Amino acid sequence: MAFASVIRTIARSRLTQELLQTLQQKQLLKLTGVPRLPKGLIASAFAQQGLSQQSHHLFVVCATLEEAGRWATQLQSMNWETVQFYPSSEATPYEPFDPESEMIWGQLQVLLNLTQQPTKPTAIVATERSLQPHLPPANVFAETCFSLKKGMILDSKSLDHQLTELGYERVSLVETEGQWARRGDIVDIFPVASEVPVRLEWFGDELEQLREFDPVSQRSLDQIEAMTLTPTRFSPLIAKGIIEQGNLDRFNSYLSADQQTDLREPPYPEGMQRFLGLAYPEPASLLDYLPDNTLVVIDEPEQCHAHSDRWLNHTEDQYQESHHQLPRLHTDLTTCLQKAESFYRLHVSELYEENDKEGVNLASRPVPVTPHQFAKIAEIIRGQREIYSGMTLQNYDTWIISAQPSRSVSLLQEHDCPAQFVPNPHDYPAIEKLHRENTAVAVKYSGLGELEGFILPTFRIAVVTDREFFGQHVLATPSYIRKRRRASSKQVDLNKLHPGDYVVHRDHGVGKFLKLESWETREYLVVQYADGLLRVPADSLEALSRYRHLGEGKPQLNKMSGKGWQNTKNRVEKAVKKVAVDLLDLYAKRSQQSGYAYPEDTEWQEELEDSFPYQETPDQLKAVQEVKRDLESDHPMDRLICGDVGFGKT
Repeated sequence: MAFASVIRTIARSRLTQELLQTLQQKQLLKLTGVPRLPKGLIASAFAQQGLSQQSHHLFVVCATLEEAGRWATQLQSMNWETVQFYPSSEATPYEPFDPESEMIWGQLQVLLNLTQQPTKPTAIVATERSLQPHLPPANVFAETCFSLKKGMILDSKSLDHQLTELGYERVSLVETEGQWARRGDIVDIFPVASEVPVRLEWFGDELEQLREFDPVSQRSLDQIEAMTLTPTRFSPLIAKGIIEQGNLDRFNSYLSADQQTDLREPPYPEGMQRFLGLAYPEPASLLDYLPDNTLVVIDEPEQCHAHSDRWLNHTEDQYQESHHQLPRLHTDLTTCLQKAESFYRLHVSELYEENDKEGVNLASRPVPVTPHQFAKIAEIIRGQREIYSGMTLQNYDTWIISAQPSRSVSLLQEHDCPAQFVPNPHDYPAIEKLHRENTAVAVKYSGLGELEGFILPTFRIAVVTDREFFGQHVLATPSYIRKRRRASSKQVDLNKLHPGDYVVHRDHGVGKFLKLESWETREYLVVQYADGLLRVPADSLEALSRYRHLGEGKPQLNKMSGKGWQNTKNRVEKAVKKVAVDLLDLYAKRSQQSGYAYPEDTEWQEELEDSFPYQETPDQLKAVQEVKRDLESDHPMDRLICGDVGFGKT
């Protein structure tokens, strides 16, 4: 939450109030001259504190998955309770194969949270593909989800039937998402939207307990009160809709008679997504699932339209070639955006066009410094150096957003620049007092976002990051990694924490929770250590986690002043480094060895391959090519082919 005070300052600005009045009157506001980081700050300020007394949710539409990943990463430090990434595919909706499970499960996780009407401020980031009609209606999805609550009455046959209808696979031992198992009165389920599976303990037809459990050790963890299961895919909803609509006669050119029979019960045929229009005359987009109090942000509208047009041309070609008998599941972006007209909409662009009379140019500027020029940075922040024509940072509110704020402050103070590190980014009175004294405020940032400093003259604020100080860049390329719902057993929940429970602090180790006490305007958790008490703010529990262990005995409390906990972490770090060094040494030796290089394929080899009676999948062809490349090299081969039983490894 490093940017909490920046967002608050923007939200309380007079300019923001004027922009919000325009947005509320026209339902649409276009902002130009805004790079990525200020885009997120301004959108967050509008949604969280600007549009009304009630916080709005935020829905950001980007052109590509890469840009959506960058947005999602930076929004996590912008005062949002929940940030969710809605994944989408570049494939057309008429493919005869199902999309990847991880992508579908990620979509189901976001949809489930939306149908449960989130009360906490939520930000969702997606690409323009999420605006295409690709989902069943929201009410159908909500009715299909299955809730289990402690104390409910349900017979075992009904439960088994419900899990089968949702697409869950029955196994002897639950190990991964989408599986369930029964052992007498105990039923294990691994929801596709959860981090850990859940164990249901029944007494006859009454659900006595719900407990999370470790899928590796199978040991039970914390109790939960309720859970909601989504389908494992959209296929059950589509099949049900097709049968209700009576459209089975339109499948003759797409599915065999046996496959049409499979529509009545799982497992369902592959590629059911292309039949969505037969199941529901008006398929939904993600916009249909959003709460009414949602601010819709379109990032770089021109890029979104260009990216959508390229996909639309390819999809139209495939549709006309072989799927013209099916209802359309693709349309142009302008038509898709018409559904968003019931929401407040904010269009943000980095470039300013002189001919754009509707857009408001915020004229953001980068901080004109070269890394490691600390004297120059200090002069700029003090307002004693002209950075652009007639512009200085005199009387600007300045923030230092850094992973090493103490070092940044020391470097500025060495060059007579007033700066101070504020450990709590929500300590607004202290931050405002420092700004009134023309002192730069340093806040710790520990995220993975790609940050770059900026100057917003229209708001009279400036932000300097580690890129300007030390030239640090994020090396990782943003990509989609599904974030599952965090297990209750790992969270520090004040409602479940009891005196005497053990917790682990990131810096001090194992301690015992004693009580919750209030001091001035904040609440603190009092944690006992071997050499004293530690008070942790109740609104900053990121450093605390629940203590989990397999033994029966009580853990030994660490000392805050001692080196025991640091030594423990050092031993683990050394052990990990030793494994890494051993692996590097092993592979260094292997790289120096020479092996036997097989010759390239001969005519006979090619003829033998052509006689293979089955059509290889793209993954099989890729594996064959890479194995051949290894065999033809004079380096020792080091490759492992992985795949499920019966999927063509041999």
